[in-house]
Amino acid sequence: MRDTWLIFRHNTRITLRNKFAILITAAQPLFFLVLFGPIFATFGTWETLVPGLIIQLGLLSAGMAGFGVVFDWRSGVLERLRVTPAGRLPLLLGRVLNNTFTLVVQTVLLVAVAYLIGLRAPLLGVLGAMALVVVLGVSLAALSYAAALRLNEHLFAPVMMTAVWPLMLLSGTFLPMSMAPQWLSTLSYVSPFRYVLEAMRELFAGTYASGVVAVGVLVVALFAAISLTVGTRVFSRDNA
Repeated sequence: MRDTWLIFRHNTRITLRNKFAILITAAQPLFFLVLFGPIFATFGTWETLVPGLIIQLGLLSAGMAGFGVVFDWRSGVLERLRVTPAGRLPLLLGRVLNNTFTLVVQTVLLVAVAYLIGLRAPLLGVLGAMALVVVLGVSLAALSYAAALRLNEHLFAPVMMTAVWPLMLLSGTFLPMSMAPQWLSTLSYVSPFRYVLEAMRELFAGTYASGVVAVGVLVVALFAAISLTVGTRVFSRDNA
């Protein structure tokens, strides 16, 4: 626990020194919110759009966390970490928690702007969605680190960006998948992000005790367990 806290604190200090980078990562969902949101609000609701933009933010922020490992590998930081007494799991968790903290800060910023321009979701629902964001951030960051360590450093960015957009669209980020053709809606069920997003939309609508929310919580918990298992094994193997 102590090693995890030390790694988290060290990486968080670095992150907070570069506040502009936090804003840049959140810029694309913010642009969609400000420029696309008013159009969407003419036929949909803010409570439908904003959770989708949170999923987009998660994929673009925590989902790209592996860039940090790529840079550390190039600069020799990973080599130095191998000779430290810190366990491999704390080394991974410290980084993952820092990425999750960044995602939470970005999500709070996104939701705050959304409230200013029309969102009226209940506070309890937003807090419930934030809990899902935390677990989702941990999951995505762990998988991102695993991918960065297994892929060629030059392939990480194009592979991840190629994967992010289909996952984003299949989750129903911009429009609910219930509006999609049957074959596309059926295909989207293979993505865990659809279940999480639907749960967030229920929470933003003020519905807490529903099957959709329960399924979303279960799916994100399983996704986190699998992601952390994969991330830990890859991180341990590559830093043995």
